[in-house]
Parts: sequence; C-alpha cells; structure tokens
Amino acid sequence: MLDAFGYRTLTAIAVIVVAAIAIVMLEQGLQGGLIVLVGGVAAVLVAAGTGDVAPEPAVIADPVDRRANPIDIDEMIEAVIEPILIVADGRVGHANQPARVLLGGHIIGEDVRLAIRHPAAAERLTEMRSNSTRPINLVGLGTLDQRWEMRVTTMSDGRRVVHLIDQTGSYAAERMRVDFVANASHELRTPLASILGFVETLSDEKAGGDPDVRSRFLKVMFDEARRMQRLVEDLISLSRIEAEKYRVPATAIDLRQLMEEVHAEIADSHDKRGADLVSDIEANVPPVTGDRAQLSQVLHNLIGNAMKYGRPGTPVISRLWVDQTGMVRISVADEGDGIAPEHLPRLTERFYRVDAGRSRSLGGTGLGLAIVKHIIERHRGRLDITSIVGKGTTASILLPAIPNTAPRQEALSSNGNPTVTEATRSG
Repeated sequence: MLDAFGYRTLTAIAVIVVAAIAIVMLEQGLQGGLIVLVGGVAAVLVAAGTGDVAPEPAVIADPVDRRANPIDIDEMIEAVIEPILIVADGRVGHANQPARVLLGGHIIGEDVRLAIRHPAAAERLTEMRSNSTRPINLVGLGTLDQRWEMRVTTMSDGRRVVHLIDQTGSYAAERMRVDFVANASHELRTPLASILGFVETLSDEKAGGDPDVRSRFLKVMFDEARRMQRLVEDLISLSRIEAEKYRVPATAIDLRQLMEEVHAEIADSHDKRGADLVSDIEANVPPVTGDRAQLSQVLHNLIGNAMKYGRPGTPVISRLWVDQTGMVRISVADEGDGIAPEHLPRLTERFYRVDAGRSRSLGGTGLGLAIVKHIIERHRGRLDITSIVGKGTTASILLPAIPNTAPRQEALSSNGNPTVTEATRSG
C-alpha cells in the first residue's frame, strides 16, 4: 500500500509525462519531449530521495546474544553456596562445588540415586514425573550428625534441580530448646515433689504432732523452696541476659572497686570458707565498659563455684591484672578435685553438671556458668576454663579495657556509695 508521499510522487511524474507529450505535439519534435520527460522524472526522484521520509524502526541489539553466548549452567550454580545438582535422564549432569564436597567429585555422570545414597532421596528421585515440591528430610547424609532438606524442582526441558539445604544448625538449636525445657521442668519438679511429700506427711497428726519431726521436715521444705527460688531467679536472669545480648553496655566500670565489694560480700556470707578468700589486684587497672550488676553476678558465680568445689581450708585466689594483649583479665583459681578434659567443652551448657548429685547437694542450679558465658559475650569478652585433675580449676575472663580514660562517675546512693543491684548467686 502506498502512503501519501508515494501518491504525490506518481502525480508529479504523470504531470511531467503529459507536459512532454504536449511539447512533442506542439513542436512536432521527439527530442525536446524526451529531454523534458527524463529531466522531470529525475528531478522528482531526487526530490523523493532527499525528502522527509519516515525512518524505519531501529532494531535494538540485544547486549547479550543468547545464541552466541548460551547460559553456562556450571557457572550459574557455582554462585550458590548450598549443594545444587542438575539431573537429566536420571544422571547428574552438573554439580556445584558444595555438592561435590558433600557427595564426592565422582558424581558427575553418575546415577543420581547412587550419588545421593539415601532411601528417602532415592524414592523421590525415582519419581521422574513427580511435580511435588514437598521437602525430604535426610538424616546422616555427609556425617552421622548432619541433617539436610532436599527439594526437587522440574524445569521446562524435563531436567530436575536437586537443592540440598543444611538444617543441622536449626535442628541443634531446636534440640537445645527442647532439652532446656525438659531439664528446667525436671529441676523444678524434683524439689516441688519433695515439698508436697513433706506437706502431706506433716498433715498427718502423728508426724505433725512431733516437734522434732516437724522441725526437720520444715527445714527440708525450706531448703527445697529456696532451691526452686534460685532456679527461677537464674532462669529469669538468663532470659534477660539473652534479650540484652546485642545491646553493648555503655558505663565505665572500675573492676578493682567491684572486686573488693564482691569479696567483702562473699566473705560475710560464708562463715566457714570466708577466710580462704585471697585477692591479688594489680594497681592502675583501666576501667572496662560494662554492666555493673552483670559483672558483679559473674564474680559471684565464679568465686562461689570455686568455694563450693575447692577443698575446705585451701585458698581461693582471685586476680585482676592487665595482660600482654592490653586486655583486662580476671581469674579465679581453686584447689579442688579438678575437672576431666572431656567435660571442659560442655561446662557452659545449661544444666550440664560433671557430678549432678554433688552439684545439687551444694545448691547449684546448673546455670551459673551458662549465665557467665552469656554475660561475657555481651561484654565482647572471652571466658576460658582450665583444670588439672587432682589439683584444681582456674576460670579466666578477658574484657576489653577503655584506653586512656578515667572511670565515669557511677550513680551514687544516699550514703555516697555506688548503687549495686543485687546479683543472683548461683553455681
């Protein structure tokens, strides 16, 4: 179909042809008519070539010619940090580095059921036409304690993408939560059952009428109630510390003064072992940024543990100094039975006890060192525990010092002494 410009061009040529015929007829000469015709047509064509002709749509080149540069599957899945396999006709066509590390470099070209040697995985991978996106849980793939979630997706060309997601950490966290709830329930149930039993016994007229029996039973009930109270306080304290874990303290604390106060409090509350406390505090120790109540709680827990598990009559030595790294170090050492090496990595676990019977008899809740660990982590410090069986145990904490600054004035009570929040004392 011709546009408006084409019609105008044809009309001009027709006019020129008519003019040429007229010249031939009037002048009766063919040569003049041909000159007019050829010249006129040429002029029209030149004008048509230089006129305002609408440009043809420009073709935008694809910056990536997909035919010349096809997508590199290996390069694409290598960017994924989790194991990925591409399966075609039941065999592994591609596998990224994490998949080769987990399953072995030989899996390329191998039957996928042999590459992932797991019954649950084989069942899903055998269903080649299955479009189910339901994940499959694989236990023991890689190592015995590893847990993976396998997802299989079918692509438009029939190939299948096998994605393995490591769920070991999530499972461990969930297991810790379940264990924590179970242990806390057990620790609360035991003293509660004892209290209820003694209450029932005292309700009997014979037992309740004997003053000696009543006095002995009431003491046991009181001790068990205090044990429950300490456990509840420690649970609340641990929950609060975990909630504040990412809030860095902002107050400058003078540890020298704090240690002297804690020593005085513990010496007054322990008639039998108060004389065994020995302190070695270096002068001019710089302050640390911290939470005074929580650091007091740390000192109470560490010194209290050393006094409980150290042999009576042996010193419990608390030291404060600046080590060679420039950090402030506090250590508490006892001369007790010591702890076997296999127990050391687990001492800060909640409710973990080397000797459960002895710990309970001494009033320990099993949360003391877990509380210490979380407090030190909040203060961006480090907790180290070393022990020699038969000689004793040393617990050390490292805290970053505030360089070249004086301790900030802490809030004073009405008597002029620093205000100290009562710390939970647990073992």
